[in-house]
Amino acid sequence: MDITAITEIKYALDTFFLLISGALVMWMAAGFAMLEAGLVRSKNTTEILTKNFVLFAVACTMFLFVGYNIMYVGNAEGGVFPSFGALIGTQADDASHSLGSDFFFQVVFVATAMSVVSGAVAERMKLSTFLIFAVVLTGFIYPVEGYWTWGGGFLSAAGFSDFAGSGIVHLAGAAAALAGVLLLGARKGKYGKNGEVHPIQGSNMPLATLGTFILWFGWFGFNGGSQLALSSADDATAIGEVFLNTNAAAAAGAIASLITVKLIWGKADLTMILNGALAGLVAITADPASPSPVMSVLIGAIAGVLVIFSILFFDKVKIDDPVGAISVHGVCGILGLLMVPVSNSDATFGAQIYGAVVIFAWVFIASLVVWAILKATMGIRVTEEEELEGMDMHDCGVVAYPEFTSNK
Repeated sequence: MDITAITEIKYALDTFFLLISGALVMWMAAGFAMLEAGLVRSKNTTEILTKNFVLFAVACTMFLFVGYNIMYVGNAEGGVFPSFGALIGTQADDASHSLGSDFFFQVVFVATAMSVVSGAVAERMKLSTFLIFAVVLTGFIYPVEGYWTWGGGFLSAAGFSDFAGSGIVHLAGAAAALAGVLLLGARKGKYGKNGEVHPIQGSNMPLATLGTFILWFGWFGFNGGSQLALSSADDATAIGEVFLNTNAAAAAGAIASLITVKLIWGKADLTMILNGALAGLVAITADPASPSPVMSVLIGAIAGVLVIFSILFFDKVKIDDPVGAISVHGVCGILGLLMVPVSNSDATFGAQIYGAVVIFAWVFIASLVVWAILKATMGIRVTEEEELEGMDMHDCGVVAYPEFTSNK
């Protein structure tokens, strides 16, 4: 077999691998939808599903026409500002996979970042406002910080390392969510006048559990696909390690959170256990290739404990996050970034801290400005009466459980 034929086979294998990985990550959109539908009250189920479905469509469209060009087209040699190219750019002569597969794999990451925002602002934000913000985040805010890192910008030049997006995707989504929650305020009845916290029970634990399993499954595409190639022995070996470590961290996160909640409350709080698994997945995402399996278990376990105390902290300071997204994706995203130098000698704590601060500051400040403009112009929160009635009737006119829905 000649060199040309071998090259074509490698190109086809790597392209196919990226497409399949992208499809797995797209399936995570269903995971977010099911998880959030299970953790909100029944009167808000249809609305949260609508948000998750439409935000995916918005992300795909905005990244196609705007975002991809900002993030990847026209490398400015490590600079702060990207240069712009034609729609979807051009195919490099030495590319290992097709341009279409690269775009598809990257666009589902954009949608993931926006999905993080959805759960944090659930049950009291206007659907129209949320979708307008999705246009800005997926078309501009995310691609800019993505260019700084994966696009060859100044964070990449500074040595910042983020294999699959603990910071670039998850921390960014959490920063945007935090900015929105601060301006939005808590749900009615969540906090008492004397500082007490009134838990608001989710409506469907089977859906929340199914959603977490789907996310866990899709994460193999999220992390494994970030190797970007399969056709060499080294790549195939690395992907095997990534799968092993990703799974180990998720399992350890779930077990650690179970033990923690049992010690604190004497109960096996399912919502905390689910978030523990997700916390482990987020933390290992920064570098699932370098750690040993034992180190991956340790990273996942630390994240599984940390996420519980983070959720409790945000409740204590009256920052209402119905699904714990800011803790899972933000706090544990930072943990993942800081763990990279422990097992990866090419990374430094200084560069990792620098990258985390820059990503958070950019996304948080830019999002805060956008949220503030939306709040001043069209409003971001429904009325108290509409919140009591439920977002399903207010925004969608269709309830998820017509025979059983209660406004309580």
